[in-house]
Amino acid sequence: MINSATKYSISEVFSPDIDIKYVIPKYQRQYIWNRDNWEELINDILESEGGHFIGSLICVNKGLDAFQVSALELIDGQQRLTTISILYAAIYKLLSVNADSSDEDLKYELQNLKMRLVLRSNRNEPKISLSMENNNFLDYKSILKEISIIEFNQEVANKGNRRIYKAFRFFVAKLENYSKQELLNLINAINKVLVVKIEVNTHSDAFMLFESLNNRGVPLSAVDLIKNKLLAELENIEGITIGEAFDKWRKIIEYLPEYSIQERFLRQFYNAFKHRKEIKVDSAVKATRSNLIKIYETLIERDPKKIFNVLYDASLIYHDLIIPEDSNRIIFEELDKDLTDIINVQAAPAYAFLLYLFSVDEKEVSFYKKIINLLVKYFIRRNVTDFPNTRNLDKIFIDLIEEIALDKEKINYDYISSFLNKEDKISSLLIFREKLDSDIYEMNIEATRFILSKIEESRQTARETFIDFWKRDRNDKLIWTIEHIFPEGRNIPSSWVDMVADGDRNKAVEIQEKYVHRLGNLTLTGYNQNLSNFDFKKKRDRTDRQGNPIGYKNKLFLNEFLKNKDKWTIEDIVERNKKLIDLTIEIFKMDNEK
Repeated sequence: MINSATKYSISEVFSPDIDIKYVIPKYQRQYIWNRDNWEELINDILESEGGHFIGSLICVNKGLDAFQVSALELIDGQQRLTTISILYAAIYKLLSVNADSSDEDLKYELQNLKMRLVLRSNRNEPKISLSMENNNFLDYKSILKEISIIEFNQEVANKGNRRIYKAFRFFVAKLENYSKQELLNLINAINKVLVVKIEVNTHSDAFMLFESLNNRGVPLSAVDLIKNKLLAELENIEGITIGEAFDKWRKIIEYLPEYSIQERFLRQFYNAFKHRKEIKVDSAVKATRSNLIKIYETLIERDPKKIFNVLYDASLIYHDLIIPEDSNRIIFEELDKDLTDIINVQAAPAYAFLLYLFSVDEKEVSFYKKIINLLVKYFIRRNVTDFPNTRNLDKIFIDLIEEIALDKEKINYDYISSFLNKEDKISSLLIFREKLDSDIYEMNIEATRFILSKIEESRQTARETFIDFWKRDRNDKLIWTIEHIFPEGRNIPSSWVDMVADGDRNKAVEIQEKYVHRLGNLTLTGYNQNLSNFDFKKKRDRTDRQGNPIGYKNKLFLNEFLKNKDKWTIEDIVERNKKLIDLTIEIFKMDNEK
């Protein structure tokens, strides 16, 4: 069944010296990774100490002729390999801009990087052959043409609005301020990434293996290993039984019910309290996934009983921060809605700061409300503009904690606000506005939904019109979802083609790709499946079985602009887009911004 299963570095997978072509079969889905996936991959590479493992590649070896290019059909791994090749391309672009022709070392690196992306035997042929679905391969080749790696004469319409190009632009924007040496260091880190390449003879073998790997037992996690080390050390301490220690650990796990939360808690606990002598590990500036086990091995060996007790106490606070509705403390009950906003705005990096803040002397509820509101504004700005980088957020909050820990007088709103409002820690209002005036839904669905809900909440009264936009159904799915007024589906209904493009389907597709994900084309609905791809008037006038409006006449403020419209055009989207951007700025502007 398996011909080979070998560990390789990415440097070997994309070796400049070997002619291997990775072919994505036609039946494979299109490239679907998004900003979260791109962010996680590059952050894991940057934070690892070398040899970050990204899983297995399952390939069918199609090579028959020893004198031909070796072709491997990629059954599992296309998203990862495609993304890494796009990352290589982005670095190539940045290194080649303003490259000094006399810099022989850089010329060598660029040539080496180029040969990771194309075949040696045909330098106009990419090493990865993507599926043609949604123009994936054409878009990819357009990128390689743009950075002068291959020649490619075909014009590809609207490529900038699709996922391949968005990934490329994401990496270019994220790395554009890197120095030459930082980019070369990043190449080195990428090259050290590890995979296990598994080759099989047939597609049936590949799919059987794929199913087997994806249903395998879960290996020991970092949390499991830390627990085992802690309990083993505690067993040797007089006065503590292993049963008591295990029960206490189990309570920590119950307070933090998901593995991802447990692992994040362990990282953020260290980052929140590493300024304390008894917590600090000299070799760890901050806790990351790659050094987490090493940090806790050191802390446990130093004093297992003490670290266990402080972890336990901190887990109680962390539980109240992430599940405030379950807290037994009145202060968290009063902060329930505010802390829920922290969750919904995806401000997880702020929990290290909040963990520290709630571990010191308790302050008035009004103080915490102002701080949490500040963090919500900060993170909506950060998540829309993608600045600062995710990997820098931990350092920002670690620095803030260390400053206020050294001088408790700084634990006040004005100081914390001024700290976060410094230009190296937050994008300007102008950049925020520019990002809002883009395909915001495509780049960050969660931030978009949060903005729409807050616009609507800003026009609600507590008793008469309040709607809980975060309520979930029995399947734990959000009831209120984002509705595209001009539909986002690839098969645009004829009624919409006639309305927005006078019957010109190609023009309608172009308009859709440019405007469909703009804020001005989005609203909230609790009946998304009932609106679907209907024509505008039908969506506007839709009612339920009792005759209650569930379309654009449902009395939402977001739909005030829509309820009396008879058609929906580019001009309408642009006008409503400006109105919603202005409202967003008003709601989320930081202190002293005009």
